[in-house]
Amino acid sequence: MMIRILICCGGGFSSSYVAERMKREVRERHLEDEVMLDFFPFVLVDEKKDNFDVVFCCPHLKMAVTQYLSKKDPGLPLYLIPPRMYGRMELDEIIQDAKDIVDLYKRTHMNPVHFPGEENLLRIRRYQAYRHVVGDPYGNH
Repeated sequence: MMIRILICCGGGFSSSYVAERMKREVRERHLEDEVMLDFFPFVLVDEKKDNFDVVFCCPHLKMAVTQYLSKKDPGLPLYLIPPRMYGRMELDEIIQDAKDIVDLYKRTHMNPVHFPGEENLLRIRRYQAYRHVVGDPYGNH
C-alpha cells in the first residue's frame, strides 16, 4: 500500500531540504510504489491535504498546529515530529511512523496524533520509529 506523506515547516525551507533528500532516497531504493512525499509550508496544508494520507509537521509548528485544529478538522492526521527524529529524518523510520499514525488516527480520530506516552513533544527522546523503540503502539503482540 502506498503511503503519501506531506512534510510541513513554517516557510518550507528546512522541510524542502529534508524532503528532497528523502525523495532522492526513494528513487535510489526504487520505493516509488511504496511511498510518496513532498513538502510545503504549513500555511498551504488546506490546499494540499487531499493528496496526502498524513501531514508531518516540524516540531516548531506546535502552536500553529494547535491553532489550526481549534478552527477545523483537516480530515487526516497531523503529526508533530519529535525534535530528535526531525534532526535525522531517516526514511525507513518516517515510513513506519507514518503507517502507524494513519492507523492510530483511523482508530482514535485524535488530532494532532501522538503515540501513547508521547503527549509532551519536548520529552520525546527517540529518533527512530515508535514501533522500533517502544513496540506496537496498540499493545498487540
